[in-house]
Amino acid sequence: MGDSGARRGRRARRRAPVWAAAVALAVVCGTVTGAVYVRGQAGAGAGTAAGRAVSSASASASASASGPGPDSGSGSGSASGDGEASVEPVMDRDALLADAMAAVPVADGAELSVAVLDEESGESAGYGEGAFDTASIVKVDILAALLLQAQDAGRSLTTAERTYATAMIEKSDNDAASALWRTIGRAAGLAAANERFGLTGTEGGSGALWGLTRTTAADQLVLLRQVFEEDSELDAASRSYLKGLMARIADGQDWGVSAAGSAAGLKNGWLARSTTGLWVINSIGRVTADGRALLVVTLSGGNATQADGISLVEAAAKAAVSVFATDTAGSTGSTGSTDVAGTEVRGGGVVSGRRPDEAQKVS
Repeated sequence: MGDSGARRGRRARRRAPVWAAAVALAVVCGTVTGAVYVRGQAGAGAGTAAGRAVSSASASASASASGPGPDSGSGSGSASGDGEASVEPVMDRDALLADAMAAVPVADGAELSVAVLDEESGESAGYGEGAFDTASIVKVDILAALLLQAQDAGRSLTTAERTYATAMIEKSDNDAASALWRTIGRAAGLAAANERFGLTGTEGGSGALWGLTRTTAADQLVLLRQVFEEDSELDAASRSYLKGLMARIADGQDWGVSAAGSAAGLKNGWLARSTTGLWVINSIGRVTADGRALLVVTLSGGNATQADGISLVEAAAKAAVSVFATDTAGSTGSTGSTDVAGTEVRGGGVVSGRRPDEAQKVS
């Protein structure tokens, strides 16, 4: 598949952060009782996170001025008699998510980052910063890279590759992931694919340690868009294949973002760090809540137990979805949290006889 100018343009747009600090101005006037945020575009600072995008798309209503002013012209904007420009109000989704996350208890020493995007409107929100170990959510990225390489070579996946891909995504099989990690060229191959996908904050794990790939919530949201949206480096057949596997996650591994709605596809990661004994717990995927299709990312580290981490990411997913859906009651996701309390993970084993081991023997 050639790297056409159109694709380069799409990649450049995708490299912009999914959310950024809002360019905002509080307006007090007439019947406006709260803060109204002015949609702004950066000038010289367009290369910065705050300069590239306002965090959310505009609300449907717009604040208009009392009448046309000098040089108002025929554009959609208007000015009042004293020359003040009208403003178009936008929802500050980041602020709404921060408010929702205030009710999510985060234990001392634990870290959390969340991202959510409404597919219909394109609005998004993010909470938390920094990079996290991926554990097994990187398996989605590994398969996406393999599919992209196959597209470039004009070939289909081999029977062996398909067998590995099914085991890697549906059952989170680590041996299958290691095989495909080698096939794509390990961290270098992942980086080459991610450059085209638009991921800018993800770094592959050293050597064979794919589970210690580092990523951000913003990057994982970009990756989910590559999987679930048409504007993608992956063709329709590749997206359909990957989405199909993510929709058939094994029983007992379907916790996480599914707690916030009806899951159309997800992938979870869980890893006990041998140096600290603390848990990395992550969940990414697509859910539907109140008729909205939402891409949701929850990343966490420093959890005292696996059960604590699962409870945390599920609560965070619900908070993220609440920014767009007013009612998440009756969600169909299964938490499974009570099945994993106090369990340990040791390389190549099984978690309490219920879940395949996610942890590589890494420090």
